[in-house]
Amino acid sequence: MLDVKKIRADFPILSRKVNGQDLVYFDNAATSQTPQQVIDVIVDYYSRLNANIHRGVHKLSQEATDAYEEARIKIQKHFNAAQFYEIILTSGTTESINLIASGYSTILQAGDQLIISALEHHSNIVPWQMLCEKTGAELKVIPMTLKGTLDMQAYESLLSPKTKLVFVNHVSNALGTVNPIEEIITKAHAYGAKVLIDGAQACPHIKPDVQALDVDFYVTSAHKLCGPTGVGMLYGKSELLKALPPYQGGGEMIATVTFEKTTYADLPHKFEAGTPNIAGGIAFGAALDYMNGIGMEAIASYEAELLAYATAELKKIEGIIIFGEAEEKTAVISFNVGVQHPYDLGSILDQMGIAVRTGHHCAQPIMDFFEIPGTVRASFSFYNTFEEIDRLIAGVRKAVKMLQ
Repeated sequence: MLDVKKIRADFPILSRKVNGQDLVYFDNAATSQTPQQVIDVIVDYYSRLNANIHRGVHKLSQEATDAYEEARIKIQKHFNAAQFYEIILTSGTTESINLIASGYSTILQAGDQLIISALEHHSNIVPWQMLCEKTGAELKVIPMTLKGTLDMQAYESLLSPKTKLVFVNHVSNALGTVNPIEEIITKAHAYGAKVLIDGAQACPHIKPDVQALDVDFYVTSAHKLCGPTGVGMLYGKSELLKALPPYQGGGEMIATVTFEKTTYADLPHKFEAGTPNIAGGIAFGAALDYMNGIGMEAIASYEAELLAYATAELKKIEGIIIFGEAEEKTAVISFNVGVQHPYDLGSILDQMGIAVRTGHHCAQPIMDFFEIPGTVRASFSFYNTFEEIDRLIAGVRKAVKMLQ
């Protein structure tokens, strides 16, 4: 059982008021909040350690380097990567995906096929479209069902010896659907295809084991995991990362430089050009420490209770339509009420101090599938309460009356 009252005391922002009301923060799928323990790590870095890493013999540089590399080890252990150098620290999920797309632009050929799913965030669509334009490869799409799940029979029919890469999110940011990534990976590997999983929405709720999944690439962002913005992770199997060219050129990613030729550093530095977000990387490790201290299984169990309660209460509202009712979901509910525009509902809820997300959630193809302009999305975290859900329900009821 979680001591939610104690947990909430760790998050300074949860005590503030918005429009004269106690804040109810239900936009966790966009960005989670940050506990004081992680904020303190960021302050400590700039107060005590601030120096560039890997490049200095002086004390501050050595201490900053140690803290940054210790964070990489924490990330490695959290995701159970085989080697620390299989963890590439990036600016976030989007850069991680683009790094792989850039690398494969030198490998793919016209006639090769890539597969994505209809449930993807734009960040896991656009880079692959750009890659196909560069290489002449063909992009295939796994269709979705009315329940917000993937049509796995259709997926099997898309696979062929021409399939080189498969890209699927672990969890849909728009609907909360947990995709069967184990099955997706296994079937792709049977054709020799490599698989990248976008874990941005999964990692706050699920602790993925990249070795058990046998996934080729896995990406996520710290700001979904109680960490800071501007830092994330790319996991890749070492043999695959070694085969890809560097993503960017600059300092740190080199071994030797002459005007005639440059040789590149070993992993992970080969893909980490320039001065990184040092404080962010250290804080990423601290955020994982915080969440593991609470317990990922306990977090998932509590959030499942919040989801079940919110779903049941929302369904009592006349005209409610919930989009995405997969059997396996994380704590996300996308809904509309009657003909009311989601933006109008969200704006009224904001006046009540309730933060939700409205729009297409960077997943416009999903909205096009349902023939809607967008949804109201309420997404829950382990620091939310049942009382806050009651405020959401009351707020939706009030908003609907105001808009009639």
